[in-house]
Amino acid sequence: MDYIQQAYKGLHDFWRYIIGGFIIFFAWQIIGMIPLGVALAVKIFGDASVGMPTDIPEMSKVLGSNLFLFLMLLSFAVGLAGVFISSKFLHKQSITSLTTARKKIDWKRFWFIFIIWGVVSSGFVLFDYYMNPEDYQLNFNLQPFLILAVIAILFIPLQTSFEEYFFRGYLMQGLGVLFKNKWAPLLITSIGFGLMHIANPEVEKLGPVIMVYYIGTGLFLGIITLMDDGLELALGFHAANNLFTALLVTADWTALQTHSILKDLSDPSEMALAEIFVPVFVVFPILLFVLSKKYNWTNWKDKLLGQVVEPPKEDYKILD
Repeated sequence: MDYIQQAYKGLHDFWRYIIGGFIIFFAWQIIGMIPLGVALAVKIFGDASVGMPTDIPEMSKVLGSNLFLFLMLLSFAVGLAGVFISSKFLHKQSITSLTTARKKIDWKRFWFIFIIWGVVSSGFVLFDYYMNPEDYQLNFNLQPFLILAVIAILFIPLQTSFEEYFFRGYLMQGLGVLFKNKWAPLLITSIGFGLMHIANPEVEKLGPVIMVYYIGTGLFLGIITLMDDGLELALGFHAANNLFTALLVTADWTALQTHSILKDLSDPSEMALAEIFVPVFVVFPILLFVLSKKYNWTNWKDKLLGQVVEPPKEDYKILD
């Protein structure tokens, strides 16, 4: 059984995915946002000089970047709980079968790409700092950085895991069962992943072209999930990407406002080639080649574009 077929190990009626989607959205955007809303209300009503923030950078300034980051990431942690609750109780599906087609979750895969992408992405930042030091400001302050490090290490993997389990897991499997193919869920989840970021301040600064990066990243994560028959690689890549970025570099116009080591002062309008097109059209294809050689990926056409066939009943037993 391949990754999408794992959905057949549970109750896979599409109405369950609709209800589950509402449960997940409610957990993430309603329950999960209550602490952030309360903190903002206390700050605003307790200090007449504080106005109502209208975007992410303003909210970060009102609460302080570490508190805001913690409260924002907390909502994703609640959303992740919503995914697991929906999968376990609504679909009667194990967390293992939502994660992988293997008998157990392969954490070696997670750590392999986590380390590789952590080193590579950090290398890109440090190389750019070396080549263009005038574009950066040293932002390091030990105490707030240590607080940031604790928050980031504990909660950023929960944020990225929510996005992977929801888009490349729950939705990928549900849409695969609905459409009976793999290309439709791959495209829909990649576009949906990109659109989820449309409210980020990066979109306002860089314009719609930034969606090439977001949708391209979603497509890359979807491809490695389908080719590898599991979320382990996508979970590791996404966690490394967000964690190392949060600790290394921030900017006034990004979604992650942090007490990072460096602050990017460059003009965002001049970043399109390096920050958008090179990762999507150069770096990600190279990563796909490396991963395909390491994990012996074959039969790309069927894995990415093939049909989703209901497996024999005897294969439905949950392997937990």
